[in-house]
Amino acid sequence: MDIEEIQTYCLAKPLTTATCPFGPETLVLKVAGKIFALLPLDTLELSINLKNLPDKNVELCEEYNSIIPGWHMNKMHWITVKLDFGLKKSLILQLIDESYQIVFDALPKKLRESL
Repeated sequence: MDIEEIQTYCLAKPLTTATCPFGPETLVLKVAGKIFALLPLDTLELSINLKNLPDKNVELCEEYNSIIPGWHMNKMHWITVKLDFGLKKSLILQLIDESYQIVFDALPKKLRESL
């Protein structure tokens, strides 16, 4: 998967926006203003930072060499997924969906219900 494909997939989700609040080198994807994915744009190695449950993060990092604790993020709640290492597209999309859902579920109940 490439950056454009990931961005298109993420932006198709409800209430999702893409910004560059940390400068032009990082694309930040948010649901209702809360970050669920970060894509570094200035590196040769394609990767994405995603939120996930701490227990699942440990399992993913143990199972896949291309998934590591979140780079520059809270390593308990975030993972970095290296996209150039042959992970199945379905797994990458599943991890994006899970990250989105975790952040969406943490939104205020009133906002979630209004959707």
